Amino acid sequence: MELPAQCALLRIFFGEDDRSADGKPLHEAIVIKARETGMAGATVLRGPLGFGRSSVLHTAKILRLSQDLPIVVEIVDAPEKIDALIPEIKALTKAKSCLITREKVEIIRYGDGD
Repeated sequence: MELPAQCALLRIFFGEDDRSADGKPLHEAIVIKARETGMAGATVLRGPLGFGRSSVLHTAKILRLSQDLPIVVEIVDAPEKIDALIPEIKALTKAKSCLITREKVEIIRYGDGD
C-alpha cells in the first residue's frame, strides 16, 4: 500500500476503562474498525498520567492499582480515508468522554525502502 506524501493523522483520546457497545475495550474496537476499513495503520498508546475535561487526574501509582489510564489511538492515512472514518469513530465513541483531533502530517517513510 502506498501513502501520499500529505496525509492526515486522527487521534482519539479517552480512558482505558471505556468500552464499545458490545463490551470490547474501546481502543480494540477502534483499531479493528480502522483495519476493517483499510487504514494504513493504527497505534494504541497508554499514558501513565493525564486528565481531560473533568480535570480528574488518572495516574499509574506504584502503591495503588492503575485506574482508567489515558489511551490515545493514532491512525494515519490519506485525508479522504480519514474523513470517511471519522463518522464511524464518532459512532463508536458516542456517549463517551473523549477528544478527537485531526491534523495534517507529512509522510517521510512508510514500510520498507530508502
